[in-house]
Amino acid sequence: QVQLVESGGGLVQPGGSLRLSCVVSRSIFSFNRMGWYRQAPGKQREWVAIMTSGGATNYADSVKGRFTISRDNAKNTMYLQMNNLKPEDTAVYYCNALYGSSVSWGQGTQVTVSS
Repeated sequence: QVQLVESGGGLVQPGGSLRLSCVVSRSIFSFNRMGWYRQAPGKQREWVAIMTSGGATNYADSVKGRFTISRDNAKNTMYLQMNNLKPEDTAVYYCNALYGSSVSWGQGTQVTVSS
């Protein structure tokens, strides 16, 4: 069972930045796809950004140009840099990893954007 642990969430003012981290319990060299998702109160979980094992990335339209997904293979860590945050970005953010046909999720980290 792969363990994923997110951190880096918090309260930030509109226009501010946060960087989320997701530490994975195994090497991220072998993953098929990793990504970030979020779930706002009363809404369904939605994907935010994904990265393939080859490094290709894709972003939801709502965050394109503001968020950046990246990884550090040596640290088995995936990141989500979030800039120019908006109140509608408020949600619990989850990281996700696909190894073969097995999907693993972290426990989530709360991001609140408010003045």
